[in-house]
Amino acid sequence: MAIDIHAHYVPPSIIDKLLSEGASMGIDVVESAPQCHCLHFHYGLKCRPFFSRLLESPEARMEAMRAQGIQKQILSGWVDVFGHGLDDSKGKRWHEMLNNEMSEFCAKNPNAFGFLASAHMPNAGLAAKELERAVRDQGALGAVVACNVEGVNLGELDLEEFWACASELGVPIFLHPTQAQPTPRSKAFALNQVVQYTFDTTLSVGSLIWSGVLDRHPSLKIILSHGGGALPYLIGRFDFMHAKGHHDQNGIQSKRSPWSYLSEMYFDTILHDKEALQYLKQKVGISQIVLGTDDAFPPADPNPLQSLKNANFNASEIHTVSEINPRSLFKI
Repeated sequence: MAIDIHAHYVPPSIIDKLLSEGASMGIDVVESAPQCHCLHFHYGLKCRPFFSRLLESPEARMEAMRAQGIQKQILSGWVDVFGHGLDDSKGKRWHEMLNNEMSEFCAKNPNAFGFLASAHMPNAGLAAKELERAVRDQGALGAVVACNVEGVNLGELDLEEFWACASELGVPIFLHPTQAQPTPRSKAFALNQVVQYTFDTTLSVGSLIWSGVLDRHPSLKIILSHGGGALPYLIGRFDFMHAKGHHDQNGIQSKRSPWSYLSEMYFDTILHDKEALQYLKQKVGISQIVLGTDDAFPPADPNPLQSLKNANFNASEIHTVSEINPRSLFKI
């Protein structure tokens, strides 16, 4: 009965709709090879082609899930194509399309799939309204948010209306890294996925803690991808700077030590290292860990339940991480 809270999917119907409607939203569908598509945004962003498994049939996805022992996936879209450089009107339409197609896809297989809504984050008011629409009308279980909006940390943006909406709705926010166009130092050797992504998460959550967002919205439920990036490992440095730093100079506004927020956030299991999983359990507690695979990207964990066993999680802990915590968090 395991539930995978970190999985990605793009309904193929989105590509079909973009072929006819995309240009009006500032999005072109480019066929980079036969039956291989990528998105080019008019404001300059050019994304890599969709991985074939991102667009696979529901039957193929469910077969893969059964092989992993997964009953249900909570699907996120592909954060790289969220297009936050679009203007408000185009961005609003784009995310409405994404959520509508995700909702329709999941409604056909509700026992196997749920989804997290996306929104045009540069405009907190529009994002809040779309989150509310997606949750109340489309069946979304929460939201997936890029860890940066066109290179700006979430804690440096005025997103108060969005955080307040999520808190009022009682739905979790999944923070997922993005770097659609790798930096010069991360474009080789898969360093974008291995290093840039995990530190994108770390920068994002650090900005949310230190800008006071978690103090102003104490009921906000945050999920961090890839085991929380480097946050659990660097928490001592965060605490030291909070205690010793010159807050009037560095802008730190949080009321508590960063350590104290760990027990209020959730962390997925995608670490590919049994000792790292053990360390995460020691730092945040079993109640804050949820199962994830990162399906269908190359760094995915192909056997997440075995990963927990390899890390010496006992049967009760595995049940808590893979079913009890996700059901409680997403109200399944």
